[in-house]
Amino acid sequence: MPDLLAVENLRQIFGGRNPTYAVDDVSFRLPAAPTIVSLVGESGSGKSTIARIILGLLKPTAGRVIYDGTDISTPDRKWNRKFRSEVQAVFQDPYSVYNPVYKAERVLRLVIRKFGLAKSKAEAQTQMEEALRAVDLRPEEVLDRHPHQLSGGQRQRLMLARIYLMRPRLIVADEPVSMIDAGMRASFLNILLDFRDRHGISTLFITHDLSTAMYLGGEIIVLYQGRIMEKGATEAVMTTPLHPYAQLLISSIPTPDPRQRWEEDLSAAPLAEIGELGAMDAANRERCLFADRCPQVMDRCWGARPLLRAPAVDDAAGPSRAVACYLYD
Repeated sequence: MPDLLAVENLRQIFGGRNPTYAVDDVSFRLPAAPTIVSLVGESGSGKSTIARIILGLLKPTAGRVIYDGTDISTPDRKWNRKFRSEVQAVFQDPYSVYNPVYKAERVLRLVIRKFGLAKSKAEAQTQMEEALRAVDLRPEEVLDRHPHQLSGGQRQRLMLARIYLMRPRLIVADEPVSMIDAGMRASFLNILLDFRDRHGISTLFITHDLSTAMYLGGEIIVLYQGRIMEKGATEAVMTTPLHPYAQLLISSIPTPDPRQRWEEDLSAAPLAEIGELGAMDAANRERCLFADRCPQVMDRCWGARPLLRAPAVDDAAGPSRAVACYLYD
């Protein structure tokens, strides 16, 4: 059985004379079994660019995306229609994805009509109400309202209700909880977990918030300047990070205890210097891009790019654990 999703040697370069490497030779897989994989990293690490490529919204400079055994760039119109129904997106901004002219009911009814999900208006009404209840929304409080009359959390869950109607195999969620209040975040994340466990829907969850990735579990991929620094089971990476960047990222999470002062001194290069890394030419990028900030940098880090491989340490996290660092050769 093929993987649900395979990203192979993906590269995305913007610009000509001074190119920016937004994604630099990234490969990972989502198995056929329902799962949640989190892509994490700071701004500019390439998370959203990868999401756009997977959704078919951006053509990569190099590499390919394989969905259920087929390259998504195939010109087969029938297959593309299948792909559009089985891979659905949830975007960051819950305020700009809706047409303010139409009521929430239209968002759901349009999907039912376009994909022929119901044979009558009564059946369509039943399906819409079921979908809203599945994402903890009351139909009588949502269907007859315009988007501006709903909260950010309600709008994001309305998008999940739309996805529930279609029963896709994969959700690509790009920073879906960053613009909703903290009280609604757990509810949204619980729905994704429920979709996985009860309906067999996988999620590629893109976030800069490590606490949400930890809550979802599954596997995690840590990105830096368009490259994978470390990946593996979320609990293993979060509790025992191997790559110095992953260690820095995780140590930056404040302890939720007001009695404990957050005194961690996070050494880092100036922002301008970090930004220049993405604009390096190909020859100068053949090294560890984190060397400028790494407290454990070695001479070899400047001379060649470390490959992503299983760490040569006693690690019980399973075969998915990999790190791109010479410390673990």
